[in-house]
Amino acid sequence: MRMVRTLVLGASGRLGGMLRVFWGVRPAVLWQSRRAGMPGALCFDPLDRGALLRAARGAETILCLAGVTPARAAQGANLAENSELALAALRAGAETGARVLLASSAAVYGRGNGGGPVLDEDAPPAPQSAYGRAKAEMEGRARDFAARRGVPLCLLRIGNVVGADAILGGWRPGFVLDRLADGTTPRRSYIGPATFAGVMAGLCGLDAERRSRPDLPQVLNIAAPGAPEMGALLAAAGLPFAWRPAPAEVIPRVELATERLERLVPLAPDVGYPATLVREWRDWRRAAP
Repeated sequence: MRMVRTLVLGASGRLGGMLRVFWGVRPAVLWQSRRAGMPGALCFDPLDRGALLRAARGAETILCLAGVTPARAAQGANLAENSELALAALRAGAETGARVLLASSAAVYGRGNGGGPVLDEDAPPAPQSAYGRAKAEMEGRARDFAARRGVPLCLLRIGNVVGADAILGGWRPGFVLDRLADGTTPRRSYIGPATFAGVMAGLCGLDAERRSRPDLPQVLNIAAPGAPEMGALLAAAGLPFAWRPAPAEVIPRVELATERLERLVPLAPDVGYPATLVREWRDWRRAAP
């Protein structure tokens, strides 16, 4: 059985960079970047319909990681571009027959579960931030397009990927962390860079053992099981931080259900532990160009 051919949009972003580190050179994978000079990547704007269609010819999977992050939005980028990029990927899927995996975000869940049950994929979006609202709008427009044109679609609600997050990825000397009224720090669903890359390989059908394309649901949480405290991550990494009382708008806990993901891609029992997350983060930093 031949290996699935995958086109990855957004190879120069944090998540795309993690895949490039842990996937290595794979003939079955095409990488796209807007940044010229990236070795092994095609350089074009994914909103250029002709260029995207040429790149997608023959691909069975289009993995769209391209998008506007909160950091880029703070620098003036338009969050509405998330929808435009998603629709561009879906149009390419409609014209080539490729299925499309779109990077969404746990931010669509908004205040999430607080102290309640974990968030499964059927939980209704209730975004609180501008970024979450933009991703929720992207999801809605993508669903509508996919239904009209018959494009196989999977919306990836990605939790915090260590290294691309605001805690380990955003740590600087003098870092200040919110402390909740009960003395704990906010809990979030995380996933390490190596585990994230392995999960994406499995979903794209690049698994070294199976080399087959799994059937995917339309919505899928991407995270390791559990929701460690942010303070526990910093402590495991040996990174100092100061405290401040958490503002009222801070969400105490956002924990994603992972049962649906684990039926598709088995995860090791310890992948959500702070020590494992930190180890993967350090491995990625050592290997990243």
